[in-house]
Amino acid sequence: MSRIVLVSNRVGDVSKAALAGGVVIAIADVLRARSGLWLGWSGKTGEKAEETRTTPDFQEMDGATIATLPLSHREYKDYYLGYSNAVLWPVFHTRLDLAQFEAGYYQRYVDVNRRFAETLLPLLKPDDTIWVHDYHMIPLGLELRKLGVNNPMGFFLHIPVPPAQLFMAIPEYRDLARSLSGYDLIGLQTRADCANMLDFFKNAVFGRILQDGRMRVFDREISVKSFPVGIDMDSFLESRPRRSREQPTPATRLIGVDRLDYTKGLPQKFRAFGRFLEKYPDYRRKVILSQIAPPTRESVVAYADIRNELESLSGMINGRLGELDWVPIHYIHRSTPRRMLVDVYQHSRIGFVTPLRDGMNLVAKEYVAAQDPDDPGVLVLSRFAGAAEQMKQALIVNPYDVEEMADTIKIALEMGLQERKDRHRALVSGIRSYDTFWWCRSFLAELDAVASGKTLPPFGAAGDEAAKKATIELAGLPSRLSSN
Repeated sequence: MSRIVLVSNRVGDVSKAALAGGVVIAIADVLRARSGLWLGWSGKTGEKAEETRTTPDFQEMDGATIATLPLSHREYKDYYLGYSNAVLWPVFHTRLDLAQFEAGYYQRYVDVNRRFAETLLPLLKPDDTIWVHDYHMIPLGLELRKLGVNNPMGFFLHIPVPPAQLFMAIPEYRDLARSLSGYDLIGLQTRADCANMLDFFKNAVFGRILQDGRMRVFDREISVKSFPVGIDMDSFLESRPRRSREQPTPATRLIGVDRLDYTKGLPQKFRAFGRFLEKYPDYRRKVILSQIAPPTRESVVAYADIRNELESLSGMINGRLGELDWVPIHYIHRSTPRRMLVDVYQHSRIGFVTPLRDGMNLVAKEYVAAQDPDDPGVLVLSRFAGAAEQMKQALIVNPYDVEEMADTIKIALEMGLQERKDRHRALVSGIRSYDTFWWCRSFLAELDAVASGKTLPPFGAAGDEAAKKATIELAGLPSRLSSN
């Protein structure tokens, strides 16, 4: 069984994967099982001399090797804050108005990826399987190919893929397409993302789909498939403190947990809740919206703007509709420990998840997982979250339609017990079937198959059972990565 080599912008703490949650749990397990290596940025920034450094710092951690490099201050500014988060992030989330195309960040973005490739080259073994993660590292595969690396190489994009015409607004779109062609497998969150990516290749660089379903791009044949990220439901529930600190509130609560980001639809959520209280005044003093919005990238102007807007909106709604003993919106601008969220979710009647665009959104899945099956709450979910493609039993809303969201809140609050239980049962079944371990083993099985000239059945519909059976045959992984 080949060794797994992961590359991402940041590395996770493998020894504390259960606390971190999300995909880190599955990644930690596969690194242990296959004596893996994980290379990424250390989170530190240094002086200009660091820009040429290709000797990483090593740490052995719980059976895996962690290798990290620092970034120079200029690299951090141009590669990370610049091209990654001021060009790719807004465009991939369909916010062309916020993209800084003219800033000249691209060369530094490529240079950092080249430095990571040069760092990885002497660490590679001939039979390693390389798995690259997310938009920060798109050029890495091609840079490794230029250095003569022929190992199987997959790329997984955790954020959404924009429609082809938006993607092609990026001045360097042809270079990005060529970089993506360096991978054998491109994994995406949803089928809609796959359609957008294939359309991009066809329109941008005259890619063509082959008879076996792969795409010919430049002089390479690549596979593009969806592998929706899930959660480890059992681990999430086990993270709850032995003694609950969360007490039921006198009012019925709607809960939102989102990073403070302009993609999360937070102003729309606040406006919809305010509109709900205006349209249905009988619910005043009976419901509250608790919104946890931890800070992120506070040095970027767009994030300061969204923070100011939320503070203004919550203050306006609370001032207009609140009472001395009832504040409609509880806006919390700080992080909440993951282990505390289980109780917060369980004591909330509605999970209110309204991103304007999201790759997946694991909060939606965590909210459902935390519910009491005998008296579950209701998930209200944006149709523009990747999770909506799987979680069809949620109440699906258009986050741009404030009236619809206000009316849906009322529907959720008045939903009968049996319907809530039926919806919850179906949602939990999907969460358990397509959890974080299914995601990990499916991607790696597909990458191994592509590298050997085969393809596995697609995720979804009639292909599900065949795909599961095929991926279980991926040997050498721990039981929870290789079982149903």
